[in-house]
Amino acid sequence: MSVRIDTNGPVTTVILRRPEVRNAVDGPTAEALADAFRAFDADDRQSVAVLWGEGGTFCSGADLHAVGGERGNRVEPDGDGPMGPTRMRLSKPVIAAVEGHAVAGGLELALWCDLRVAAEDATFGVFCRRWGVPLIDGGTVRLPRLVGTGRALDLILTGRAVPASEALEIGLVNRIVPTGTAREAAEGLAATLAAFPQACLRGDRLSVLEQEGLSEPEALAAEFRHGLATLRAERLADVERFRSGAGRHGA
Repeated sequence: MSVRIDTNGPVTTVILRRPEVRNAVDGPTAEALADAFRAFDADDRQSVAVLWGEGGTFCSGADLHAVGGERGNRVEPDGDGPMGPTRMRLSKPVIAAVEGHAVAGGLELALWCDLRVAAEDATFGVFCRRWGVPLIDGGTVRLPRLVGTGRALDLILTGRAVPASEALEIGLVNRIVPTGTAREAAEGLAATLAAFPQACLRGDRLSVLEQEGLSEPEALAAEFRHGLATLRAERLADVERFRSGAGRHGA
């Protein structure tokens, strides 16, 4: 089984389990990843997901040994991406827990996630540059949006290795944690997010994701629509909790 799903309360952890090939993703594994995240998004009991690679590597990209064979990755203009879930927009957040390398298609999987928690010795990079394999799982779209065009072009054109410290500096990762603790830290962060009122959290997240490419008036109008829907969904219950004293003094 190349993908395993663990749950702990409202947190789902999706685990890549191909350590013998540094968690490279072949066709069946990509399908299993996509199915796992579809199931997470459809489960009302689950609020936040974590993506983690077993064995000390997040993901080394597509399995090039499978290319052209029965286990090759799907390469079609519609449906799931070659790496699986990379064309999906989920209604809930996903956090990448990166130990070791997140490179090539593995970097694209990490970029697909909302947040990235990286071990202090983690490495990122467009390592597929050296093999003439293109970024077709969102890398040329999400990386410049995350770190800016100039920095993205540096990484994409050179294919160089990017250490966790630099990844944090340029905004590629959100947290650096001691080696061996990325999953634990990401699951702790996921539990924190899951404890917030979910309609509001998801509405604000969606507003952020949808504002790309919109004019400021259009983006503000979309934000208002999401906010109004949240107020209706929550029925102002949490505003009343605040008025009654909850959350004072930072609690």
